[in-house]
Amino acid sequence: MTPVVRRTWAPRGQTPVLYHEVRRGHLSVISGLTISPVRHRLGLIYRIHERSIDGELVRAFLRDLLRHVRGHVVVVWDNLGTHKGAALREFCARQPRLHLEYLPPYAPDLNPDEGVWNHAKRDLANRAVHNREELRDEVAAALEATRGSRRRLRGCITATGLGIRLP
Repeated sequence: MTPVVRRTWAPRGQTPVLYHEVRRGHLSVISGLTISPVRHRLGLIYRIHERSIDGELVRAFLRDLLRHVRGHVVVVWDNLGTHKGAALREFCARQPRLHLEYLPPYAPDLNPDEGVWNHAKRDLANRAVHNREELRDEVAAALEATRGSRRRLRGCITATGLGIRLP
């Protein structure tokens, strides 16, 4: 819950100060960009959790994804350990519409979701929250700002240089 501090302004000769209380606690977020091949719509799906993301939460996210997205779903993600567990492989084997593709290791620049987090961190910069609920609200607002901006979503995808065709 320590605030991200970025460059800011202050009157000349006065150092800007951001006051916050040192508190333990965190939130974990799982998110993904969606591209509809038929309607050419871009989207952002996310879930905020008060515990660390594990295989169980990844499976729940994929279940929600399959519930909300029609047709075949291709998930492209990084090589995080929670994306590769035996229980997750079994779950995916039972889902004929779900196809998994992995990015090369240590290649965050190829992951469009990193762009989402760059926008979110920029939106959250220089804000001090006082409790987990406030943090949840601020994170959700930052993600909603990206979700609501077609320009931002396109930028997250095109910045990867993967050559993904967009409408």
